[in-house]
Amino acid sequence: MMIDPPIDKLIKKAECRYALTCAVAKRTRELLTSDSAYLEKSGEKPVTLACKEIYEGKIRITRD
Repeated sequence: MMIDPPIDKLIKKAECRYALTCAVAKRTRELLTSDSAYLEKSGEKPVTLACKEIYEGKIRITRD
């Protein structure tokens, strides 16, 4: 269960749930294939870190 960031506030960052799911999955893959020092330093799971980045506005969800 995801507590932080709250899912009801996170969903407002995207136009629909599908877009949010795709964005989180894409960012998670990027985190897993890129520099692992950032991921290890955060001490969080990749999905949680991706959600936090989207919630904090570090990652924006745009339509291609």
